[in-house]
Amino acid sequence: MTQTPTAHTPAQGKARAQFTVPAQHPMVAVLGSGDSLLRVIETAFPAADIHVRGNEISAVGDPREVALVQRLFDEMMLVLRTGQPMTEDAVERSIAMLRASENGTSDGQETPAEVLTQNILSSRGRTIRPKTLNQKRYVDAIDKHTIVFGIGPAGTGKTYLAMAKAVQALQSKQVNRIILTRPAVEAGERLGFLPGTLYEKIDPYLRPLYDALHDMLDPDSIPKLMAAGTIEVAPLAYMRGRTLNDAFIILDEAQNTSPEQMKMFLTRLGFESKIVITGDVTQVDLPNGTKSGLRQVQDILEGLDDVHFSRLSSQDVVRHKLVGRIVDAYEQYDNENGTENGTHKGGRNKRK
Repeated sequence: MTQTPTAHTPAQGKARAQFTVPAQHPMVAVLGSGDSLLRVIETAFPAADIHVRGNEISAVGDPREVALVQRLFDEMMLVLRTGQPMTEDAVERSIAMLRASENGTSDGQETPAEVLTQNILSSRGRTIRPKTLNQKRYVDAIDKHTIVFGIGPAGTGKTYLAMAKAVQALQSKQVNRIILTRPAVEAGERLGFLPGTLYEKIDPYLRPLYDALHDMLDPDSIPKLMAAGTIEVAPLAYMRGRTLNDAFIILDEAQNTSPEQMKMFLTRLGFESKIVITGDVTQVDLPNGTKSGLRQVQDILEGLDDVHFSRLSSQDVVRHKLVGRIVDAYEQYDNENGTENGTHKGGRNKRK
């Protein structure tokens, strides 16, 4: 989509841009059902008046805002050409990326269209893609490095995207198996005090990994793959003493590892394998006095060749919008009150 000259001259100090939507793209794809996408754009650019007539869209107002509106429609058209629909969330994230680029707060050259059209895995009628710039960089880092840490708050897609890359690697025969693991220490509970068999005790801790697998693979194939050892889901303690070759290995909830467990896990790395470690250092559930291995490892391995740390933030939360605001609110409270997760650091429930 390109800017075209117009006979109407904007007032002094204002700019005008006019866009023509190609005939092959219905206007509802650009403006949204009931003009929902247009409303998102108008809200985001209050200093620009946006008008639609037929397949013509014009914007008049502050020159910088008008330029961003033009870039936004250009990016939207690039996405639509791939056959991927635009959603309100995608438009909002595109605007955020363009503003970050405009303000110089983005340290990369990736465009919204490049981020939103990068396919990781297509399964059961849906395609898994990164939705934010940091998510794209996280996915790219998994391709380029042997060990990648995905660190960030809940809802940023750390584990889900890692799982998608693992399934992609298995399907393309880059690896022969997937190994998924979690430390079984969460929510202050101890396995020995939970009812049931060992499997029944462990299962709740690993259930989120099973759920992600069911999103990405035919559910009927998962038991067969697990029975064959092609996919293994096990507690972290089961990794001790092993060397994991030709595998894509994911350690989830890594903030709940001790330094000793983290070292043990990292040294399981075998030939032709890849490790992704995910966690949220603000959600540690270790007993008092136990340091988080995920926090410590950043000081030890930062800058080491072929090891990459991808850090995501509340801006990368892809759950309900309120989740990102909750994460920000807790961070602001902690900064103002010298607390951690709303708990005084010197208090009884101190988390390390």
